[in-house]
Amino acid sequence: MRVILLAERETVLNRVASLDATLAELVRSRESSNDDDEHDPEGVTLSSEWSRLSGLADDARAELAQIDAALGRWAAGHYGICERCGNPIPAERLEVRPFATRCVRCASERRP
Repeated sequence: MRVILLAERETVLNRVASLDATLAELVRSRESSNDDDEHDPEGVTLSSEWSRLSGLADDARAELAQIDAALGRWAAGHYGICERCGNPIPAERLEVRPFATRCVRCASERRP
């Protein structure tokens, strides 16, 4: 499972780098365009694209943090143990969501 986490980490790192590069290009595009987004037909497009890409980059960074936390649990010997009930998380769940912190039962229960 550690190999899967490391591979997923690499994939997410590449996604973050790609999104950061696209955002940097968008910044350069914005700098060369009219600063008045409200009246510039391209400004609205650039602003909404900026928001979309920023959201995707934030999501990717959050996923990276979850993967890093899972790798930390692996190193500490706690990987695959439900943080709520202490039972093992089934391998099937970890295959689908390798950074899961809860078993299916605990994950599906509402928090008090």
